[in-house]
Amino acid sequence: MKSILTIVFVMLAVFAASSCDDNTDTLGSSLTGGMDHLEIATDTFTITTRSIAADSVLARNTTSFLGSVRDPETGEYISSHYMTQFHTLENYEFPSLDSLLSVGEDGGIIADSCELRIYWDSYYGDSLSSMKCTVYELEQPMREDVNYYSNYNPLAEGLIRSTADGGLRVNKSYTLEDMNVERSERDNTYYSKNIRVLLNDPYTDKDGNTYNNYGTYIMRKYYTEYGGDPDYFRNSVRLTNNVIPGFYIESSGGLGNMAEVSLTQLNLYFKYKDDNDSVYVGTTSFAGTQEVLQRTNYVNETGKIAELVADNTCTYLKTPAGIFTEVTLPVEEICLNHATDTINSAKFTLQRINNEVHSEYSLDPPQTLLIIPRDSLYSFFENKEIANYKTSFLASYNSTDNTYVFNNIGSMVKAMQTARENGEASEDWNKAVIIPVVTSYNVSSTLSSVVHDMSLTSTRLIGGPDNTAGDIKISVIYSKYK
Repeated sequence: MKSILTIVFVMLAVFAASSCDDNTDTLGSSLTGGMDHLEIATDTFTITTRSIAADSVLARNTTSFLGSVRDPETGEYISSHYMTQFHTLENYEFPSLDSLLSVGEDGGIIADSCELRIYWDSYYGDSLSSMKCTVYELEQPMREDVNYYSNYNPLAEGLIRSTADGGLRVNKSYTLEDMNVERSERDNTYYSKNIRVLLNDPYTDKDGNTYNNYGTYIMRKYYTEYGGDPDYFRNSVRLTNNVIPGFYIESSGGLGNMAEVSLTQLNLYFKYKDDNDSVYVGTTSFAGTQEVLQRTNYVNETGKIAELVADNTCTYLKTPAGIFTEVTLPVEEICLNHATDTINSAKFTLQRINNEVHSEYSLDPPQTLLIIPRDSLYSFFENKEIANYKTSFLASYNSTDNTYVFNNIGSMVKAMQTARENGEASEDWNKAVIIPVVTSYNVSSTLSSVVHDMSLTSTRLIGGPDNTAGDIKISVIYSKYK
């Protein structure tokens, strides 16, 4: 009895170390009732891995990226551009027409000015590098039912309104650290760093009407006196379909930085008076937020990527749209002679190889990894799935140990074997893919989204067909009643 209890206590300790944050559906039943009849077994198997190229990834992030850099690892160029639509408050209202004081040469109301503000939180590279972006007007809104991948080019796909037809196109030269803003203002905690693009040139809409700027066009789309309709501003869908289909912001020149864009805001300014004839400057803002579509696309030279994929002495994880690591799991070996056993834990560790490129601009390793069956590589993201700890699992980067640990993928192994036995398996039935991702959590700290990591990250891992640094092992704990 004493020896059996000792084994049980050891098993409990192993569970605490190896599967405390993963699925434990079978844990209670394996440790309660008939304890003396519990039989425990452990075993270790070898996992094989290889790098696979990610031609493109689904671009569904609410964070966008803008800029062009040279990858210090490959020496190749990566450019990022993005599309965004704009959100409006429900039933938004402009001031009454008779209160407006900004008047144009034609005697009609106008916006005194209009601008696009591209706010950014962080960046890669040199913030003083001279860059250039071009703002295009979309011909039509992005569609909710279309999966836009990172290699989607709206210019090539005809989604951009032609300038010959009056489509808006504005070039802007900038540095991320805006030296035109006083240092005291830039150092203020309330200052939000941004790229300011003025939209004050004459603009012609699709009906052939010309306005002094883009803001005047928006305002006159609201007032019925100018053929507008306040109903267009009732919600974001109506605004997008009737007034502002969205913009495409292209990194069109310069090299040296890539900004992580947190918000794109369209502002227009006008003067109005209140009931006491006091004059005010009014501001109306429409923002690219998580309520509307935002899509990043990349132009990524692929020659060096192919060389890295062909390097069999290790495997790579590289974003955006770079390289994933494929894992072949020894499912048949794990399940052999254990058909009636419960797989209580199946744990493996991926060891990072430190970067050999010593540069001020070396890429950071991805912080969160997702493992899913190879067959789910596209459907997982297209169906907006999240890690369920049954057939999909997350692992975080441990900077102390320089590792990523998948604590318990036992249910994935079992599901693969079951599909095999039922004749439902594909040729990739025992393969999984490890993908860098970004996760979001709701107010109750529940996982709410898992999307591709679109930032610049890179790391090498021990593994690959010609690996000489040591095998990757998966440790398995089984249990069953005698």
